[in-house]
Amino acid sequence: MYLKSLEIAGFKSFAKKSTLDFTSSISGIVGPNGSGKSNVAEGFRFVLGEQSIKSLRGKRGEDLIFNGGGDLGRQNRASVKVVFDNTKRVLNVDFDEVTIERVVHRDSSNEYRINGSQVRLKDIIELLAGAHIGASGHHIISQGEADKILNANLRERREMIEDALGLKVYQYKKQESQKKLEKTDENIKSVESLRREIAPHLKFLKKQVEKIEKTFEMKKSLAVL
Repeated sequence: MYLKSLEIAGFKSFAKKSTLDFTSSISGIVGPNGSGKSNVAEGFRFVLGEQSIKSLRGKRGEDLIFNGGGDLGRQNRASVKVVFDNTKRVLNVDFDEVTIERVVHRDSSNEYRINGSQVRLKDIIELLAGAHIGASGHHIISQGEADKILNANLRERREMIEDALGLKVYQYKKQESQKKLEKTDENIKSVESLRREIAPHLKFLKKQVEKIEKTFEMKKSLAVL
């Protein structure tokens, strides 16, 4: 599996759609300060599912969208699309080419797509984790990242190693399971509360049923007489 291309539109300084084709095993992106080199790296993080806007040098989702400049007006959305060659089926989908796209809108809502079909963030993470790829993985080293690794504490280093080993998908599944358990616990508490609430009514109805049954028995006895 290898990276074939990256398409950026409306993301940070990329007002117009720009496509980078990677035709060799080693590629370099060069340019003067402020030309958008760092934005390309952050575009990779973004499309691979990065959820920390702070790590993308922003505060809100709309900070990632081109805000206008020069003769160009501000955009209402930003999109990044990455294309992988998957002829060796490293990614667990039956396609020779896999396209992953992420779109963010001004209201900070996000859309995710795999080969044009809308999916959940969870689907993106699980697909990439199978190939040991992720938004914050060891394969993307941003500015200052090397110092961060050297100065990391034991917990942070453990997280880096787990990410490199492809364990992040299991952590995500664990979090999903914990959320489901918490939801189930809330439902159980709601049912218990409802039971306590209707218990007096059930007792009243039980007595009413007993009275009705007794009335029927008395009517039968009178009919025999």
